Amino acid sequence: MMHLTRELYRIEQLPVFQNRMYDTALEAKNCPKGNMHLVEDQTTGLVYNMVFRPELMTYDDRYQNEQAVSPLFQRHLETVATLTNQSMGRERLVEVGCGKGYFLEMLLARGFDVTGFDPTYEGDNPRIQRKYFAPGVTDAAEGLILRHVLEHIQNPCDFLRLLSEANGRRGKIYIEVPCFDWICTHRAWFDIFYEHVNYFRLSDFKRLFGKVLDSGRLFGGQYLYVIAELSSLREPKIDTDDCITFPKDFTRKIAEPITTNVNQSAIWGGASKGVIFSLMKEHAGSPVTTVIDINPAKQGKYLAGTGLRVQSPEDAIAELPKGSTIYVMNSNYLEEIKQMSHNAYHYVSIDHD
Repeated sequence: MMHLTRELYRIEQLPVFQNRMYDTALEAKNCPKGNMHLVEDQTTGLVYNMVFRPELMTYDDRYQNEQAVSPLFQRHLETVATLTNQSMGRERLVEVGCGKGYFLEMLLARGFDVTGFDPTYEGDNPRIQRKYFAPGVTDAAEGLILRHVLEHIQNPCDFLRLLSEANGRRGKIYIEVPCFDWICTHRAWFDIFYEHVNYFRLSDFKRLFGKVLDSGRLFGGQYLYVIAELSSLREPKIDTDDCITFPKDFTRKIAEPITTNVNQSAIWGGASKGVIFSLMKEHAGSPVTTVIDINPAKQGKYLAGTGLRVQSPEDAIAELPKGSTIYVMNSNYLEEIKQMSHNAYHYVSIDHD
C-alpha cells in the first residue's frame, strides 16, 4: 500500500555499507552506492528512506561493526544486561540478530539462559544458530532482545509481526535503536546513512505497542530503548500533534573547513560516523587525511567512499605531530581517546554544537 509522505532530507550516492571494510583504496572508492530520500510517512508517522533497495544489502564477513572493543561500550552493554534482567528475567531469552555474539556471551557469563539467531554468525558458540528466528526454530521465549536490528529492516512493522508470530504472540521484547530526536537536535548529518533505512523516536514505539513497560535513552542519549508486550503490537497511526520537526540548518557544518595548525586532519573513529564525515568533508573540499580506530578488524583496511586507510592508535600517534587536531566521531569516547593518545592533541567532538 502506498502512503503519502513528507520529505525531510535528501542525499545521493552514499555507500550502501558503512561498516564493510575493503582491501584496497580503489575497491573502497568504487563500493556500491545508493540514495537517501528520508521521509515521514503521513499514515504511520514513521521515518524511513523511501528509495532504499534491500537487494543491495548482502552482509558477509567483511562487515565489521563490533563496538565492544571499547571499555565504554562494554559498560553500555552491562547497562543493557541489567535492564534485560529487570524487565524480562534470565530464563528462556532469545537474541534476534546477535551479530558476532558478544552481548549474548556476556549474558551467558552472567547466568542467563539465552539463545541467539543470526545467519551471519561466524563463531562456534552452540547457543547461536546460523538462521533467522522463525516459527518452530525454538520454544516460545519469555523475552526477545532486538539490539540495533530494526533500523536495518525495510518494513519494521511487518518484521515485528513476524517476530511476534514466531514467539506465539506472547512474551516481552527489548528493542534498542539510534535516537532520531538526538540526530535532529545535534544536527548529526554524519548519522544518516544507507544501512539505516529507519529512524525512530520513543513516541513511535508508543504508537507501535499498546503496552510499553519501560522506555528511555542510553549511551549519552544517542540510543533509545523500549520494553513492550509483544501481544500489544499494533499498526501505528500518525499523531498530527507530534510530527517531525526537521532542522532547516541540519547540514550547516558540512561546509566548515577542517583546519589545524599543522595541516593535519585526523579523525578518531572509522565506523559509520567516520565514513560519512570523511566522505562529506571530501565533497566539501576539505578532505580528511588520517583515520584512527581501535578495532583491529578495521586496521589496515579502507573506508567505503573515500578509500582512506584505517590506522591503529599506536601507528597514527607515532606520525601525528603533538598539538594536531583530532576530530572525535563520538563524544562518548572523548575521555577514552584522550587517555589513549596521552592528551597530547586538540580534540574536537563533532556531535557538539
